[in-house]
Amino acid sequence: MNIYGFQKTTLLDFPGKVACTVFLGGCNFRCPFCHNPSLVFPSEFPEPINEEEFFGYIKKRKGILDGVCITGGEPLLSKDIADFLRKIKDEGLSVKLDTNGTFPDRLESAVKEKLVDYVAMDIKNSRKNYGKATGIDNYDTSAVEKSVSFLLQKTVPSEFRTTVVKGIHEAFDFIDIASWIQGAERYYLQSFVNSGEILNAEAELSSFTRGEMEEFAKTVSETVKNVEIRGI
Repeated sequence: MNIYGFQKTTLLDFPGKVACTVFLGGCNFRCPFCHNPSLVFPSEFPEPINEEEFFGYIKKRKGILDGVCITGGEPLLSKDIADFLRKIKDEGLSVKLDTNGTFPDRLESAVKEKLVDYVAMDIKNSRKNYGKATGIDNYDTSAVEKSVSFLLQKTVPSEFRTTVVKGIHEAFDFIDIASWIQGAERYYLQSFVNSGEILNAEAELSSFTRGEMEEFAKTVSETVKNVEIRGI
């Protein structure tokens, strides 16, 4: 497994744990607001970090680290992801997996094998407007819906989250999302921040105001208990 980014310590990414974060390469979406564009196309991947270096680090940090966050790109795009997760679990560490939900069978298999302790899944948009957020016209959300249904069974602790972007989202989208993830444990609305290094730098994208974000949160809170806004 090649790792294309490595944050050695984070107190924020894995709820309640001291963790490190690894970034895997490759993604099957083309979200115009993506803030990790170098991890989308193989031709643009940075210099990889090999597994040996990563596992050498976590072995030295035993007793300090509680877990590892796996993000990307889309981690479940890697066919050997289960083996990688298994090696991390063998070191006695918990695993948080970030996913876009497009590989429901791999997600379910990893959870049922107890290779994942926490899942953070992106809800890109309402089902009707999913393609608008993923950069894929007429996107079929059936795989994503399967992942949502699985996580709503609460087999594993999880969260849903949406990066909210003016030019991509509108009020209607959150009405649909509210009905879609009804009963979810927690949902985060993340305010878009244009770092200047997004996938589609020419797109006219911006952030919503706090008041607008609060209205979206209010809509979803009718069906989800724990709704929070991040990034404002």
